[in-house]
Amino acid sequence: MDFTYNFPAVKGIQAKKEYYIAMVPLGIIGHLFPDEEQYVLPEFRAQRRLNAARIPIMSRYILENRDTYVFSALAATIDGEYSFRGDNFLNGLGMLQISMDAAILINDGQHRKAAILEALKEDPSLKEETIPIVFFEDKGLERSQQIFTDLNKNAVKTSNSISELYDTRDEHAVLTRETIAKIDFLNTYTDKEKDNLGKFDACLFTLNMFYTSNKTILGRNVKEGDGEFLYRFWSAVTKNMGPWQELAEKELSKRALREDYIATQSVILQAFGRVGRYFYLIHQKEDFSTALSGLSKINWKRSAGIWDKRVLKNGRVLVNKRAIMLTGNVIKTAVGIPLDEDEAAVEQELTND
Repeated sequence: MDFTYNFPAVKGIQAKKEYYIAMVPLGIIGHLFPDEEQYVLPEFRAQRRLNAARIPIMSRYILENRDTYVFSALAATIDGEYSFRGDNFLNGLGMLQISMDAAILINDGQHRKAAILEALKEDPSLKEETIPIVFFEDKGLERSQQIFTDLNKNAVKTSNSISELYDTRDEHAVLTRETIAKIDFLNTYTDKEKDNLGKFDACLFTLNMFYTSNKTILGRNVKEGDGEFLYRFWSAVTKNMGPWQELAEKELSKRALREDYIATQSVILQAFGRVGRYFYLIHQKEDFSTALSGLSKINWKRSAGIWDKRVLKNGRVLVNKRAIMLTGNVIKTAVGIPLDEDEAAVEQELTND
């Protein structure tokens, strides 16, 4: 090997085969890997097609979080000459030498690689930082495709709720966590890890339900005082939701609340997002407890005719934009809020059905 890349590396063994973990400077990533073959048929590739829309998002993440960004390791196969020179005194540690003529293909992490290259254009100082790369020996296309499959098929995407629980950069997530924590009923019955609840779950809501509603209430940007507003609004909602209070007073079981009422469905919380948005824009200083006392007029039982075709279709709960708006209309009418032009139009459509 006349010309080589040289990386300090650790040698490991998996399935009786050697592999190597090296720390690679970001500045040579573009030289190390060829461009993805975007238009090659999938059966002749060893990775998914690059989704160009993801790259600017990931690149901005690096640049906007320059001191805190985290990227996990890439995985690649070496098709060509390489050698590992181990240290006689440090077992498994040594120098990985890869011929510059070798083809090195990414099996996992092509979007991270592309985002790094994009970020380097704006911030060349990144070139001195490193990313771990796990190198395997290339055993042909079939083996490379299997590596891609093995690395990806068992990966489990984190739930939105747990992402929002841990995210300290997303101000909507931070305010949602803080609001839920301050309201005992919501804190008791909100699952902060799952996005989907079963009929026997101890909780009734998910953190993501409230996060979605709060984004509707506050809009894109969070401002000073928004946390106080959310606390006042959701406290008033909780106080005036009859079925929730019946559960709190042990007059209603969780099972009955789930099965006989729609008061814990995502569509209801998203409809409250629309109601909250109205107060946020027009009546921020209002006593929400008084304003929302009209919630007691609403029959939240599934059997109530008001929900037929509005939220329920053939017994199934709808969670689409129209259903959310129509549900919001019921709440707005009950608490004396006027419907806007779009809300009145969709209400008229329902009447004409």
